[in-house]
Amino acid sequence: MIAFYKPNIVFISEHAIDPDKRRYGVPDEGPRHYLDIDKYGTYPYPELPHNWDSAVAKYSLDTLKAHGIVPWHVQVMLQRLTFAFKEKNFSKIMKNSAEIGHYISDAHVPLHASSNHNGQLTNQKGIHGFWESRVPELLSEKQFDFFIGKAIYIKNPGNYIWDRFLESAKASDSVLLFERELTKEFSPDQKYSFEERNGVIIRQYASAFTIAFNKKLDGMIERRMRQSIHTIASFWYTAWVNAGQPDVKQLVNQKFTAADVKEFEELNSQWNTGKILGRQEE
Repeated sequence: MIAFYKPNIVFISEHAIDPDKRRYGVPDEGPRHYLDIDKYGTYPYPELPHNWDSAVAKYSLDTLKAHGIVPWHVQVMLQRLTFAFKEKNFSKIMKNSAEIGHYISDAHVPLHASSNHNGQLTNQKGIHGFWESRVPELLSEKQFDFFIGKAIYIKNPGNYIWDRFLESAKASDSVLLFERELTKEFSPDQKYSFEERNGVIIRQYASAFTIAFNKKLDGMIERRMRQSIHTIASFWYTAWVNAGQPDVKQLVNQKFTAADVKEFEELNSQWNTGKILGRQEE
């Protein structure tokens, strides 16, 4: 599989954000990125069925969409990727591989498992981007280790992704609590700094505050990122195995069709000109 994926690493990287772009034109896209699981009781949320049909029967489709569906949608994406491998359809394999990676990564972010997803309920607005963008941008290149070993075959993907998501849900309170505690130790001029980005001066979390936050979390962000990487690889591998382990080396040199290119262009157009639909994280 590495002989198939590695030559296409640029496409995978660039199009992993396509689900976010789609939120500018598809109303149903937003709920696929999160689940406000605290709306269903207390951890570990035994009242919420992990089976989709059972959850719909108990709470209704509208309620589930209102609070997010990411663990279920990851399983939908796994089915799509499996069928793409069965068909040996280069375009579908590439697009579904990139996009399932996005949803799996979202499921590993603690604040994607909380209704207080951007600290908007506790005067901590911006904490979402702080956790998943600012800390990795500042620290990951030199301090994080992303070599995680071989992918595994997942016998029960539903249970697996729910376990990962519940890990995120359990960690969400710590993310919010530790940021509040650190804010008491830093004055406003120490917590934030002004930096130039793409020719624009922006207010940003200061480096010292960012480093202190990561230390207080005891490496949580690196662990969640590592787990996310391993989960993505394992879901790719599981889809390929479940598809009958087709020989994909013959697909390496295939190109996207004109229809594919048009689809990507239209998506970029929506992204550049549209207004985000659904819950906005930052």
